Amino acid sequence: MRIVAGALGGRTFDSPGSIKTHPMSDKARGALFNILGDIDDLVFLDAFAGSGALAFEAVSRGAASAVLIEQDVAAQKTIDRNIAALAIADKAKVVKAAVGAWLHTSSEAFDVVLCDPPYNDLPFSLIPRLGERVKPGGLLVLSWPGSQAQPVYDGFEQVAQRSYGDMQLIFYRRIAPDVAAV
Repeated sequence: MRIVAGALGGRTFDSPGSIKTHPMSDKARGALFNILGDIDDLVFLDAFAGSGALAFEAVSRGAASAVLIEQDVAAQKTIDRNIAALAIADKAKVVKAAVGAWLHTSSEAFDVVLCDPPYNDLPFSLIPRLGERVKPGGLLVLSWPGSQAQPVYDGFEQVAQRSYGDMQLIFYRRIAPDVAAV
């Protein structure tokens, strides 16, 4: 696998090579970050990190930092090796846990939450809970099977959708709560 653009553009990294992960194609990953635009100094969460490709791309393109959540041990080891090889340990942190467990132990908020879950076991109940970690005005980006209807989430407005073969990318902006006049 390779990083598409940014400071680390063209650098390669390993994939876990497990059936438990499905790395996003270079084309879809490049499109995702082109749609995001300027991400300088934003804080990212890469839920269901798999190979870490989304977080690595974010850091390469100027993100302040990225947290990667992954429960598969082989994928965790691959991500750790890639972070060391890419020399980004100061910007990328691996959480070795299931997303649901992490949600119970952390209260961190992020500018952008990237969700590329395993399609064979879609975590319908976890996505809204991950959305709670998006800062007001921030983005939730969901990689979703092309054959599935686009989910709707309370407190979010869909701002973009693109299809790439058998998958779609759906971009949601968290609606800032109304501030009542005093």
